[in-house]
Amino acid sequence: MITEQTISLELAEKSILGSMLAENYLVLDSTVKQEHFSSTQHQVIFSAMQELARANKSVDYITLLSVREPIELGGANYIVDLKNYANPTKFTEYAEILFAHWQHVTKQQILAQAQQENWSIEQVQTQLDAISDSESLLETSITNALAEAMNRPYEPMSAKTGIGTDLRDFDRMTNGFQDGDLFILAARPSMGKTDTMNHFAINAGFKGYLPIIFSLEMKSDLLVDRMIASTGNINRLNLRDPYTTMSDAQKLKWSQAIGMLDNAKIQIDDRPAMTVPQIRATARKLMKQYPDRKPLILIDYLQIIRANNPKDNQTQQIGQISRDLKQMAREFNCPVVCLSQLNRSVEQRQDKRPIMSDIRDSGNIEQDADVIAFLYRDDYYDKESESKNLLEIILAKHRNGPTGTISVAYVKETGRLINVDWNARQ
Repeated sequence: MITEQTISLELAEKSILGSMLAENYLVLDSTVKQEHFSSTQHQVIFSAMQELARANKSVDYITLLSVREPIELGGANYIVDLKNYANPTKFTEYAEILFAHWQHVTKQQILAQAQQENWSIEQVQTQLDAISDSESLLETSITNALAEAMNRPYEPMSAKTGIGTDLRDFDRMTNGFQDGDLFILAARPSMGKTDTMNHFAINAGFKGYLPIIFSLEMKSDLLVDRMIASTGNINRLNLRDPYTTMSDAQKLKWSQAIGMLDNAKIQIDDRPAMTVPQIRATARKLMKQYPDRKPLILIDYLQIIRANNPKDNQTQQIGQISRDLKQMAREFNCPVVCLSQLNRSVEQRQDKRPIMSDIRDSGNIEQDADVIAFLYRDDYYDKESESKNLLEIILAKHRNGPTGTISVAYVKETGRLINVDWNARQ
């Protein structure tokens, strides 16, 4: 009997195979296994895909027919038609449908066999535990870690240097952005969050990393203009009409800045209202395209990432998103920097420097983040401030290091962040 559930499962399997044809990296870079497919035909297609991928060959209509007979694959037209079902952004969701169905069927088979053969409770439990997670066995023994730690007291300690920012005091306190860390950068509007993110991205690109920016609020072309202004030290007012407002010397700086940014290999995805699974899928694809560059993922901003479950309240949604971002940082073993808004309560206090409770819809952000930093400019609130053009980066939480405040010079006209020469200011 064909049910709606059967049809849904078949479509999910077709979408997974179609997505693999569209994005070949998914063949080996996902947790999908041959036995997860309910259709024998789909198992054969997936097996052929794996064979090609492991041989570092392209997985497409032509190559599939070169390793299997058309009849085994359901015919040449069937393979061509699979691409119509491709939906890489929902790949993870559909893979979970496959895995849940496989678990259910396998569980029923185990219970039926247990009844026929009169298994003990222990035997049944062992078999059920084996299907609770289809991943390969993990290395859980600490023996290797202990062996590596043996000589640490007898060797000079080397700093765990991450992705540097060229902000001297910031790098001294953090050792740069660390692999697997979730870094939350929060501030009130117009405080300099986007320019700070751009600074992180540009410097990472110059150092040979792969900055991947997910700009959910600002369009890519506006972000690129800001980067050109910052890199070329160009007043952003000139960007409105460069042809008439720029001198020949400034136009030369414009061209040089564009060349430098092109070499930085910065990637920008400016689709609005993305989910974390969509962000993960895009990041994974770009990491495959640039295997020689370690990624730095930057997201602007947390509160407009679309939740997987819109029925949850805002605090629950933000809490789930922050957990997913931390999981992504660990999965990709790279830093994830996410901008965040602050609520208006900070404006009610005499000292308007942000504190943890000011994070908007905080949820589990404080728990999930490895580092939480706030931006503050005194001249934003007091135009006569003696701290003019100074931007404070307040490290309020630092799981593996010190907290404190770092001051940098912030040139609003160009969006540049520069180390402060305190001797020159005195």
